[in-house]
Amino acid sequence: MNWPRFGLMEIEMAKAKRRHQTGNTVTTPSWFGSHESMVVDHSEVQIGGQDVLLSEDQVLCKDDNGYYITEKKKLDSGIADPNRYSNRRYR
Repeated sequence: MNWPRFGLMEIEMAKAKRRHQTGNTVTTPSWFGSHESMVVDHSEVQIGGQDVLLSEDQVLCKDDNGYYITEKKKLDSGIADPNRYSNRRYR
């Protein structure tokens, strides 16, 4: 049988692959969507020592990764919320 031969470079590349992290659990109703149960009162939260200011159609939500601001129309919509999985987070 002619098996391909792997050199040092291919072996190192195989060892360097990142492995999937296991043991992470999601404590929110879904992985990517925003839900009414995740909404927090923005008047009680200070981020960076300053109050959070929101417009009428925005809400402050909290998940396992911190706080984020999203729109009310995205709550319980059944689709992924881009504000939740973006890099703009507040801690």
